[in-house]
Amino acid sequence: MEGLIYSSNPWWEWRHWEERDRELKSYNAAKVKWRPDWIDGISLKPFSMNFVLGPRQVGKTTGVKLLISELLSNREPESVFYFSCDLATDVRELRGVLDFYRGLKQGCGVKSSIIVLDEVTSVEEWWKVVKGYVDLGFFDDDVLILMGSASFRIKAFSEAFPGRRGSGVNVEVLPLSFPEYARVYGVEWKRSESGKLTAIFDKYLETGGFPRSMNGDERFPEDLIASAERDVVKASRNPKLLRMVAREIISKTPSALSYNAIAGELGVSHNTVQDYVKLMEDMFIVAVAYMRDRDRVFYRREKKIFFRDPFYARAFASLLGAEIPRTALLEWVVQEHLFRKFGEVFFYRDGYEIDVIAGDLKIEVKTGRLHRRYPKGVLVLSEEELPFFLVEETLKTPPK
Repeated sequence: MEGLIYSSNPWWEWRHWEERDRELKSYNAAKVKWRPDWIDGISLKPFSMNFVLGPRQVGKTTGVKLLISELLSNREPESVFYFSCDLATDVRELRGVLDFYRGLKQGCGVKSSIIVLDEVTSVEEWWKVVKGYVDLGFFDDDVLILMGSASFRIKAFSEAFPGRRGSGVNVEVLPLSFPEYARVYGVEWKRSESGKLTAIFDKYLETGGFPRSMNGDERFPEDLIASAERDVVKASRNPKLLRMVAREIISKTPSALSYNAIAGELGVSHNTVQDYVKLMEDMFIVAVAYMRDRDRVFYRREKKIFFRDPFYARAFASLLGAEIPRTALLEWVVQEHLFRKFGEVFFYRDGYEIDVIAGDLKIEVKTGRLHRRYPKGVLVLSEEELPFFLVEETLKTPPK
């Protein structure tokens, strides 16, 4: 294990360690790359226990390696520790890794450290080790950055450390939103340059906001689904059933649907379908919009299940041999951007339909001619206006 620890922390031995690091080598070789904003949200004030959450393949490890590179410009190398918990088989090995670093830290006279545990949820009951060491005061002068892909495991644990997180925060890492995507490509959202924004929006619908998809990696769809299915197995669920649920969501989009309808198609119980949809939510693959009429939310009625990134949807569709209507992609993108802003989205249907309700916004997404009049206050978004809406609306500060 000592060899793995040193290999994971090449800056302890090599001045130009970035040239040997897999993630940073890939990052530097990429045609499309950016410094992620989320790394600035991590608390670096001792003591802090930070949780960095997000889907696999979104660039969390690369982002934290960029942060490490910046930190090392004014810190001693041994004061920064990184370890991927995928390399530890159980809590005993995790404890051994942390004890080894504590010994090295003391031997080098390091007073305060940055300790990164990547994919920490790979180790069952990891939290017992971390919690125990926190209670013993071993990390009082340190910053902990605990990273995980599957929020269905780590979110609950982030709430299980009452009074033990110091100045720590939760940081959510998601694929780029459309405004972030346009900024990476240097496209400004000026009305006078609508052609450029429309073109980059079409590109966004194709690639989504994952780094590898934006760089045209042909292996990425397969790798993305495979990494998600590994988390499904870890959650003691069936990857085949996950695919089947995803297929039903895609085949019925953008209509509202019930768990019972999916269950009937698959020959399983509606509770099983609900469980798998919740799993996909916790893995940042989909989110759910419930029907709302004024202040009443109908949680038991049909709901709209939307993919949170266009490329995730395309990857599943390609795997399942399905097609996604462009109208669905457009609606999903609006739902996701407002979901990120408001934390929840809804829809309405009774004689007419309102695709997205969020805060005081009521939006109908239309790709063709308008065939009916909508009540006052409903914003009917054409495909041409949609990119500007995403930029202008989602960059506003939501009401408190």
